[in-house]
Amino acid sequence: MEAEIIRIGNSKGIRLPAYVIRECKIKDKVEMEVKDGKIILIPVTRPRKEWQKRFMDMHRNNDDTLLIEDELDNTLEEWEW
Repeated sequence: MEAEIIRIGNSKGIRLPAYVIRECKIKDKVEMEVKDGKIILIPVTRPRKEWQKRFMDMHRNNDDTLLIEDELDNTLEEWEW
């Protein structure tokens, strides 16, 4: 499929047909990558979707423990800034 480059203010862009947007499940945003001279558009989903559920699952599995100490030791105070 060909798409015409159009002027959008000081930039240029393309129009995506409605059926492409529907088929790719694009909502409001896309992530754009350039790889090997090609433009790749990836639909952005809600980045924090189901975080609450995942956190609760982690808690139930005791997988929410700290990986490092919660408190800093005094070594930072010894540094000369």
